[in-house]
Amino acid sequence: MVRIKRGNVARKRRKKILRYTKGYRGAHSKLFRVANQQVMKALRYSYVGRKRKKRIFRQIWISRINAAAKLNGSNYSQFINTLKLSNITLNRKMLSQIALLNPTTFTCLMQK
Repeated sequence: MVRIKRGNVARKRRKKILRYTKGYRGAHSKLFRVANQQVMKALRYSYVGRKRKKRIFRQIWISRINAAAKLNGSNYSQFINTLKLSNITLNRKMLSQIALLNPTTFTCLMQK
């Protein structure tokens, strides 16, 4: 049976992986086998990181709202509860922006 060389296809695949690993240190950017493992690991981390980013931002927003609410004599859970009872529908991102950039408006929300 005749041996078939993959030549072009294999080279393109390896070059693609080595392009992904351009900034990595040492063998992680030079040797295909090690580089391939690092690319797979990096892709796993990036997938998980996209999910984690959402959690972290929500935590930041909540802690900002809590800090601003404590300055006005309340806490986060009581503040959110009163907003729901008074039918004010602002998401946590907007509330944290208001608390950060416009504290007077936030105190008006607290009084409502």
